Amino acid sequence: MAKLYFRYGAMNSGKSTALIQVAHNYEERGQRVLVVKPAIDTKSPAVLSRISVAREVDLVVEPDTVLRDAVLGAGAPDCILVDEAQFLTGTQVEDLFRLAVLDGIPVIAYGLRSDFRTRGFPGSLRLMELAHSIEELKTICRCGRKATLNARTVNGEFTQAGSQVAIDGEVGYESMCGTCYLQKVGTLG
Repeated sequence: MAKLYFRYGAMNSGKSTALIQVAHNYEERGQRVLVVKPAIDTKSPAVLSRISVAREVDLVVEPDTVLRDAVLGAGAPDCILVDEAQFLTGTQVEDLFRLAVLDGIPVIAYGLRSDFRTRGFPGSLRLMELAHSIEELKTICRCGRKATLNARTVNGEFTQAGSQVAIDGEVGYESMCGTCYLQKVGTLG
């Protein structure tokens, strides 16, 4: 039986880099990979790594996309890799589970566990509930401790204001440990 994997981490923990490496490994062995990305992520039409490595996206999904139908309609791949999986709907995560269990396609989803207010994203919460395997990808805080949270800045100031998803404009993000988060941001969302 194929499995649904969720690999999560704070910002800048290497999620996209890991996805690109896994895609390379499959393709190097002559296997077909389908790279999926939610349309809400408008930073780029590709999977972008902060170390300047990129990978073309094969399927961009809107919130109303029936993911299982879209994947099977494109011809069943040997593996499905999902970037920014936190932006999927719960129903789309359920489709990923079905693709693994019913269709025998391994699915590896990469994403954030929680937002800048420390609240879970719908896609991440459902992945935590359904994934056969959950793995944390680690990064460090400015103080050197393990970062587990994401803080938002607007014009250089930490804030908890704004919608859960803000990609464009003067919005920035920093991965932080709990201590630094509470010192800089002030409260848990």
